[in-house]
Amino acid sequence: MKKASLSLLVIMAFNLHAQEPLYDQVIFDNSRMTGHYYYSETSYQSPSWIKNVQHKLPVFDAASFTPGNSLQLHYVNGNNGHWEASIIKPVYRGQDKVREADALIFRIFIQSATTLINHLPNIKLGLENSTYSDSVSLQKYIKNFSTGKWATVVIPLADFRNAKSVPIMAIYFLQPGNDGLEHRLLLDQLEMLPVNLPSFTRVSPSLSSAKGSARHIDISWNPINDSTIKYIKVYRSTDGNNFAPVGIMMPSRNRFTDFVGETGRLYQYKITAVGYDYSESNYSSTLTAVIRKLTDDQLLTMVQESCFRYYWEGAESVSGLAKENIPGRKNMIATGAAGFGMMALIVGAERNFITRKQAVDRFLQITRFLEGTETFHGAFSHFVDGPTRKVEPFFGNRDNGGDLVETSFLMQGLLAARAYFNKNDVNENRIRESITRLWEKVEWSWYLKDPSSKYLYWHWSPDQGWVINHNLIGWNETMITYLLAIASPSHPVKPSLYYSGWASQDSIAQQYRKGWGETPDGSMYSNGKVFKGISLEVGVSNGGPLFFIHYSYLAVDPHQITDAYTNYFRNNRNIALINYRYCIENPGKYQGYSDSCWGLTASDGPGGYSANEPVLRMDNAKMAPTGAISSFPYTPKSR
Repeated sequence: MKKASLSLLVIMAFNLHAQEPLYDQVIFDNSRMTGHYYYSETSYQSPSWIKNVQHKLPVFDAASFTPGNSLQLHYVNGNNGHWEASIIKPVYRGQDKVREADALIFRIFIQSATTLINHLPNIKLGLENSTYSDSVSLQKYIKNFSTGKWATVVIPLADFRNAKSVPIMAIYFLQPGNDGLEHRLLLDQLEMLPVNLPSFTRVSPSLSSAKGSARHIDISWNPINDSTIKYIKVYRSTDGNNFAPVGIMMPSRNRFTDFVGETGRLYQYKITAVGYDYSESNYSSTLTAVIRKLTDDQLLTMVQESCFRYYWEGAESVSGLAKENIPGRKNMIATGAAGFGMMALIVGAERNFITRKQAVDRFLQITRFLEGTETFHGAFSHFVDGPTRKVEPFFGNRDNGGDLVETSFLMQGLLAARAYFNKNDVNENRIRESITRLWEKVEWSWYLKDPSSKYLYWHWSPDQGWVINHNLIGWNETMITYLLAIASPSHPVKPSLYYSGWASQDSIAQQYRKGWGETPDGSMYSNGKVFKGISLEVGVSNGGPLFFIHYSYLAVDPHQITDAYTNYFRNNRNIALINYRYCIENPGKYQGYSDSCWGLTASDGPGGYSANEPVLRMDNAKMAPTGAISSFPYTPKSR
């Protein structure tokens, strides 16, 4: 009986550890940009009116409930008119485990001389599949009505008839009547929460560092694992005495970047922990930092160190490997990103961001984890759950097996580490031996699907076989898969597969390239056209998104890769330059594009993930910083 009880306790403890933490359903806490709020929409019919900036709600910087800003609702309730404003919940990949809610809770600040509560808006909820709840009148939920003060509004979800969908997609504010008067409100901290919230422990956080850079200051605090804490609140002072709140941060992210400018000026910081009732702990100790001028080399070091911290501090805790995104699934590892992260750790050790011993300890953790992780004919899945080491089919039930491309990116990192940790000591020997076993375990030839196949295939599922049926055809980010498959010491494919598969010119390959490029340019793998005055030897369309010239060459020197069509350093440099010149020309007339802001590539953005490239139909004005920065080795000088 005792043994059974003990086993049950062990299982329960493991399940508690493995469970993904839940995210709060926050509709709005702060706008990242001034001016207008991207995730909002407004409309009106005269004589009604609502203040808007490009049909979006204005951001109000002078007052907020949680720093640093709020949204302004400035409207006229016209006779026989109508106005409407929606605040849309941003969707972040991986924030799919959410806390169940039973109330809409937000803060409201009445700026105008509004004297009648029935002049305040009505509210309805936007649900999934473009459906809506019935509307309710805000006046019913305002207690102690007064102007010039923040008030808390709590509306039970049960009061919104038909609001049974989770999560809520948007909140709509609607004209309540036709008084013909002008009203000004501020809205802040709109969220869906349970009414019974965790009791706040009021534990004070500990500020650990404040470091000035060219235009910003990075502050950090010791990691916090306290589910009763809603936010960390950051306070700034310029005189050491008068502190004002400047921002909030989720407690799981123990850093905050404060953009202040003014070279040479001193700033002081302290922080508090904030509970779900928005009460605060005592202040931390105070730290001081100064904005300082940076040389180009110091600027690049700052960027490198910031990138390194993502992989060092933000790693999944069990494995030490990179997560898919932050904030996202907290237990989910992305194997390809983990390979990129390994190379960042090596750079970090070489640049003395960490010691070599710290790097060795992390790689011992990584390799022990990977040797015990579920694989599929030696290949790793795209996503892995850290606590269980099992596949995480995040992209659907077909994505439950081996992913040869993500495995290739992972192997790049591992093989780079095997070369870097070259000392003859117990731990570095152990790292090299473990990486060799992982490398030799991958059955690249299995992923031919059939021994006579001309192509490698991207996925294999243990219960659905080759259901995704995606053969690997270049030009794109997957050249490294063919290079590693050919180089495998244990399960290689024939070198001729490079030309029959990756660089294939058969009809299947031609149609594939024409399909995603929407042009015959490059459909034969070789291209031969001139774009922006630059010859493109290999590439679909005019080269595609820039990650094509990055991912396969992180651990492989493109100077050393020459085939029947081109040398890949020269070809990749030309793709970068075509992208650079396109952004300078800026045919979409997007704000900000210039010789200092360029590099269309793949990344998440305000509207989700997209792979942007230098053609107008694939350019949605999103500029990811990785595009230009990762291209610097090809383009050390602009042209």
